[in-house]
Amino acid sequence: MDMQISASFKKEMLAFLRTKKLLILICVFIGTALLYPLLIKMMSSMMELMPEDIGVSAQFAESVSNGVYLAVSSLQGVGIIVFLLVINSFAGGEQKRRSIIIPNSSGLRAVGYLLPKFIIYPLSVFFMAVLGGMAAWGISLTLFDVHDLGADAVLLSSVLTGVHLMFYTCLHLTIGTATGQAGMSAAICIGVSMLLPTIFMGAGIEAAYNPFALDIMSLAVIIAGKGNAEIIPTILIALGIMATLYFLALFAQNARKIDNMGNEIAL
Repeated sequence: MDMQISASFKKEMLAFLRTKKLLILICVFIGTALLYPLLIKMMSSMMELMPEDIGVSAQFAESVSNGVYLAVSSLQGVGIIVFLLVINSFAGGEQKRRSIIIPNSSGLRAVGYLLPKFIIYPLSVFFMAVLGGMAAWGISLTLFDVHDLGADAVLLSSVLTGVHLMFYTCLHLTIGTATGQAGMSAAICIGVSMLLPTIFMGAGIEAAYNPFALDIMSLAVIIAGKGNAEIIPTILIALGIMATLYFLALFAQNARKIDNMGNEIAL
């Protein structure tokens, strides 16, 4: 590996670890995954104290599939918001602070600046999503008597959620590093991730082969208890778009010129 890229990987990882952002994100993902099965158990216990004619809401039915469904759904919502905001300083935020000028002046190439970001952060959020999904399944098995969801379906759903979060992380890195406006980039990505599922469902658009609907496909796996033939092609399409986003960010970074004489970074 190129020595500059190797040094950039080390710098990026140290920054991620020493700022305790990685630890914070792991705690958020695992905490969110464990919270919803516990919440179902608590609400079900409360409803058991109510008159029998009221019954127990289906939303709080004590089953493994229900616990995992709510946990994974929350990871797709809360997880993406927290992750994108926490990595803001790595997704172009350093450009706003002008701390990238000296490394660039010392010969830092665009590939050395971008490649570690597009590997470390997407892979980190992927493994957090998988870990969170499996943690939700594990605690649901402990809490609930209805074991209606197998490990293979949970793992597949968690992988789809992980790829979904990777997709928006790459989009955030592309917009943020290309513009130097990490806050704006995070807002765009979060807004798009929240609006698109509603638009797709309202318009009746299928999730198959649609990388923007990986979250819907992930939840469908939990409901059905199994996957389908469209999953692998959809993941491959998403990975292809992520690679394209990296090259777009690389092109934008190479095209930028920093004016050290002014007060702002020139785009």
